[in-house]
Amino acid sequence: MLCYLDAFSGISGDMLVGALADAGADQAALIDALSSLETGAVLSFEKVKRCGIGATKFHVAIAETHAHRHLTQILQLIERASLPGRAKQNAAAVFQRLGEAEAAVHQMPIERVHFHEVGAADSIADIVGACVAFELLGVTAIVSSPLNVGSGTAQTAHGTLPVPAPATAALLAGKPVYSEGPAMELTTPTGAALAATLARGFGVLPPMKIARTGYGAGSRDFPGRANVLRVILGEETGATEATTIAVLEANIDDLSPQILAYAMERLLEEGALDVTLQPIAMKKNRPGTLLRVLARPEDREAMAQTIFAETSTLGLRIYMAERRVQARRWLEVETPHGKVRMKVSGGGGYAPEYEDCRRIAQESGVALKDVIAQANFAYLKNSK
Repeated sequence: MLCYLDAFSGISGDMLVGALADAGADQAALIDALSSLETGAVLSFEKVKRCGIGATKFHVAIAETHAHRHLTQILQLIERASLPGRAKQNAAAVFQRLGEAEAAVHQMPIERVHFHEVGAADSIADIVGACVAFELLGVTAIVSSPLNVGSGTAQTAHGTLPVPAPATAALLAGKPVYSEGPAMELTTPTGAALAATLARGFGVLPPMKIARTGYGAGSRDFPGRANVLRVILGEETGATEATTIAVLEANIDDLSPQILAYAMERLLEEGALDVTLQPIAMKKNRPGTLLRVLARPEDREAMAQTIFAETSTLGLRIYMAERRVQARRWLEVETPHGKVRMKVSGGGGYAPEYEDCRRIAQESGVALKDVIAQANFAYLKNSK
């Protein structure tokens, strides 16, 4: 089961628990599990509307709103509680990451960090509750949209701070974020820690068969914007390639074609999804080449450094793009001159593997076009 976090209005711990409960996580089981933490919190769920959208609000009522706890104390609470094993591991990992971010922001050892609001019973319930809810729903993978962090300032235990709060910014280093909507904090440190720790990636909705959706309500109801976190659950449809890619481009007019060809080889060896060289006309009527590289988002910086190292360009254009791919599978067919792998798409398309056909053509002396034709004939014959 894949869970997609659609954080168009930000993310907080209580919004995530509410959304997962709205998507079908057993509320009574959640309350029983969280009660075993023995924090003294009173937990409940409420059906509400945000900008006309029905959603579930997760409430945590506590006597003391600013209890200070160290990381070791929180981890002990989690370990003693009656929780599923993986929920314990995930909750501990989220708090560990949160503690590291707080320690970096305040420039102190993690053992000395007081968690303030994050260590209070409500945030413990939010983080542990989300991890338990994922288990109740059978979620095995999580992907998040880019996070809307909000803007302006927020009131914290340390005073007025800019949005995103320092801990939130530290947690989301290297993750895609943006600012839209009301001038307030939309993504909290708790929500950022959950997404940054548990999501395997950030981007557009992955290819999936949707089974259910859920909406978790934020505390406020904004005019013209539904203050909810949406979760979309379903089965992945088998496409294994990235659906969000980084595109790197450079216009080059002063480099030998031999060096450009070598740069292309280097980029492909280092994991580029595709590299193209396109003739263009540049300023002062100079003939040039457009180098375009498609890469996984996590490979973007490595590709940029290779382009700078292997070409003469002084600048790059880098942007994100959506990529749609079909599921595909491999099978072998037998030709008169040897075996050839065939790539078969989910839509029924097929093509022989070029390198197999090239090797057979070189070894047998048969023309490449004939080897390709034989492979296609063998596939069609066997698929009847």
